[in-house]
Amino acid sequence: AFDFGGIVLRDYQMEVARPALEGKNIIVCLPTGSGKTRVAVYITKEHLDQRKKQGLPAKVIVLVNKVPLVEQLYSEEFLKFLKPTYKVERVSGNSELKISFPEIVKRYDVVVCTAQILENSLERAVNLSLIVIDECHHTQKGGVYNHIMMRFLTQKHKNKRLEKERKKTKPLPQILGLTASPGVGGATKMSKTEEHILRVRKHGSTCKPLVSVTNFLVALVQDNTLYITRKVAICEKIRPNEIDPFGDVIKKIMNEIHEHAGLNPGHECGSQTYEQWVVQTERDAVKEGNENVRDCVDHLKQYNTGLQMSNTIRMCDAFSFLNSFYEDEKKKKTSPDGEAINTTDTERFLFTLFEGMVQVRSLAKNPEYENSSLSKLRTTILQEFTRRNNARGIIFTKTRRSAIALAQWVQDNPKFGDLIVNAAYLIGGGDQSDVKPMTSAEQKDVLKKFGNGEINLLIATTVAEEGLDIAACNFVIRYGLVTNEISMIQARGRGRAEDSTYTLVEIEGSNVAEKETVNEYRINMMNKILEFQIQAIMETRLRVKKSKQKGISNSSPSELKLICRKCNIAVCTGDDIEIIENMHRVNLSPQFRYTTNRIGCKIPWGSMMHYRGIDCPCLHVKNFAVTLNGKKISKCAKWSELPVKFRAFDYALYASQLASNSDEEDEDEEEEEEEIE
Repeated sequence: AFDFGGIVLRDYQMEVARPALEGKNIIVCLPTGSGKTRVAVYITKEHLDQRKKQGLPAKVIVLVNKVPLVEQLYSEEFLKFLKPTYKVERVSGNSELKISFPEIVKRYDVVVCTAQILENSLERAVNLSLIVIDECHHTQKGGVYNHIMMRFLTQKHKNKRLEKERKKTKPLPQILGLTASPGVGGATKMSKTEEHILRVRKHGSTCKPLVSVTNFLVALVQDNTLYITRKVAICEKIRPNEIDPFGDVIKKIMNEIHEHAGLNPGHECGSQTYEQWVVQTERDAVKEGNENVRDCVDHLKQYNTGLQMSNTIRMCDAFSFLNSFYEDEKKKKTSPDGEAINTTDTERFLFTLFEGMVQVRSLAKNPEYENSSLSKLRTTILQEFTRRNNARGIIFTKTRRSAIALAQWVQDNPKFGDLIVNAAYLIGGGDQSDVKPMTSAEQKDVLKKFGNGEINLLIATTVAEEGLDIAACNFVIRYGLVTNEISMIQARGRGRAEDSTYTLVEIEGSNVAEKETVNEYRINMMNKILEFQIQAIMETRLRVKKSKQKGISNSSPSELKLICRKCNIAVCTGDDIEIIENMHRVNLSPQFRYTTNRIGCKIPWGSMMHYRGIDCPCLHVKNFAVTLNGKKISKCAKWSELPVKFRAFDYALYASQLASNSDEEDEDEEEEEEEIE
């Protein structure tokens, strides 16, 4: 091992760092838990030291793709090892900026931030000498990482032209990518594998001269047997339940709804394809204004979720989910006196159907009908805790609901209590789901307890797969969850003890074992790098050209109308919307209906954000039916998909109006008090 002023690196870490120390653009590809971030800290320190000696300007940006990672990399890595020699700061969407981001870059040597923060500032003067990209495999998704790299890649080739014309070029930063796996993008053939890896790395190369295979090294250390122990992989196959009264009742109700609404899904209830059919049918119903079909499909979506839940968690939890949904729906349709109000024939039909499910309430609590997957999971957990003195593990599951329900299942089971199994769940902080998200503070608290052993079983969604610094554990279970080869590597990497195991518990009908086999094959194919930079620029130019050819020009905000997807009420027009920090679309008009806790009617229209002392209702376009220039847009997931430019939010003007209104209210109150006296 080598000690560089407190930064300790092993031989293999020094090996992969060497090309970057020579100023080359590289992707450091090391298994999870092998110290990629520590390598990045060392490279950053050397970069700053060398440029300081040479009298050159030095600014380093560390990009992450999740808000919790900002604080983690800032406090536990870069600040810890670089202070007091260098000034380090962190910025994320949770930060309340008192100065602009470009000003922060000027004041500090190293800035750890979310990628979107940098993307929003690239139009302004932000001069960088090194960009560190954490989890750089995300450049393949066409997201913000991709946009940032394409800017620098385009500038690189522009510099080549300027050089030929003997004109001044723009200095470009060195690029350092970090990943446990570049992935293969779904490829199953070697030629496709090469092309995919190439597409990841083409966006990681920006410096001149033209980057070749030699100076764009992908540092692969696949057999670090001294430091990285391979995990034992086990696949637990499941036999389907012979008796499933809960599922039988749900499927019967769903078929009755199909018949009532005249729907023919053509997919098996409870399947992923059925779920996709439901989503598309709902979109079509909203677009056509068909309220009866829309209501039926909304209920079908809940039953399908309940059916999927009953295959992974307790029936009583699945029934509780459906019961909560119907109780909420009835409250919306019942007056304070208990009278039904504004209830359609379809809604009465749907309520009556659910009341027939009460017969399965007692069956749902009967352990005799417990699903096979849950039984196998219980056996696997008990085995891990029985054969180890200090067992500590993570269970990865698909949804937030299942994570919460499984944690409760462990707490309620006396067999787990006898082995002192202390479980807690860890879920994401975004509000994309109707399940209440975890705050950053709640996530940190759970991880802290898991780190010190107070919690020894963590049940998590994929939020725990990437990047989050989770203490070493000795078993990992993926409970019916397989996505791609990247997630598979990330999940396996959470188990860092020498005798750690990796187990896949299959869910009936999910075919996850077959998917896992495909992922194994893809991992073995990730071994080649080629060159595709020029093609990337040409592809981007072609996309821009095609976009212009479609004849879509910027529309006036007044031509944009947002309609509630649930109740078809016209919510607002684009004239009511303002944009904050070129990112958040808010509606601060006095006519907009919202409370401090909720934005929307039956479904949330967005979320509340706190901006410089002002509560701002932030709208999410995916929750609306959108009309532009009189035409309905069937699907709109992001604001960026709309060719509409909203006016910038004028903080000073709005704050002065608030202050003026407050003064008037104070004067009115004083007048009322004088009248009373």
